[in-house]
Amino acid sequence: MSKKFALIGAAGYIAPRHMKAIKDTGNDLVAALDPNDSVGIIDSHFPDADFFTEFERFDRHIDKLHRARAGEAIDYVSICSPNYLHDSHMRFALRSGADAICEKPLVLNPWNIDGLKEIENDTGRKVNTILQLRVHPSIIALRDKVQAENKGTKHEVDLTYITSRGHWYMQSWKGDEKKSGGIATNIGVHFYDMLHFIFGDLQENVVHHSEDTSAAGYLEYEKARVRWFLSVDYKYVPESAKAQGQRTYRSITVDGEEIEFSGGFADLHTRSYEEILAGRGFGLDDNRVAIQTVTNIRNAIPVGPKGNYHPFLNQ
Repeated sequence: MSKKFALIGAAGYIAPRHMKAIKDTGNDLVAALDPNDSVGIIDSHFPDADFFTEFERFDRHIDKLHRARAGEAIDYVSICSPNYLHDSHMRFALRSGADAICEKPLVLNPWNIDGLKEIENDTGRKVNTILQLRVHPSIIALRDKVQAENKGTKHEVDLTYITSRGHWYMQSWKGDEKKSGGIATNIGVHFYDMLHFIFGDLQENVVHHSEDTSAAGYLEYEKARVRWFLSVDYKYVPESAKAQGQRTYRSITVDGEEIEFSGGFADLHTRSYEEILAGRGFGLDDNRVAIQTVTNIRNAIPVGPKGNYHPFLNQ
């Protein structure tokens, strides 16, 4: 039988991927919320879904379904709201008798995870999170290879991710560190999760550079030394990529070899939903290392370009 979904943050950038995943897995979106009413995308997927711009009315509607006859209640609440609201919206989902499916970053600080675990215990419901790189075939293959090795030395890894954003970015909630968690949290958290997933426990975290639109540092894991650089500033896109009209540049090299994982991104949300619906979703504790990593990056005092720093800092 198909499951009933509600979605919070229907006008957001990532919401269409969740709508597609709900549809692709044969389920039904029955209610959606967003203070912004630019949500015509719903018609492409679930034209009969109820829509609300006020949380109070949405809350009342979900509660009414929860108390109605059997089969009316919401099974899952998908959360695509701004980062700083994730914690509150997951609590709402659990207290409404539904499981939560939350976009990254799960929360802004690791101690929020402990509070959510208590509500899981109180309600018997579960938080599932979208850690989409963990279901990417190339990443799984690399992890399996690394786990099987008997290597005495650590891998040398460079992670570079530039995703150009226009002037709107800094004027939106994404440009407000208190709301987004800052650049490392907003665009980097799933990469830090991926690194932990592949290379094991985190042992060292150094920040070389940190500003609103770019950040760089060094992370040492059980099986890798990682230099990382993240930016939303077009000026950092390499000339070769600019010449091809690209505004995004993503590169991960392991021991000088490029890991090719550009393909296969389109259906990772659907794949994540399939795993969640099968009872194999990633839970609260799966997020802890990445959330602790970005919290430490956010609060660190940058040491400048010294030691093992990313070459893009020389630009």
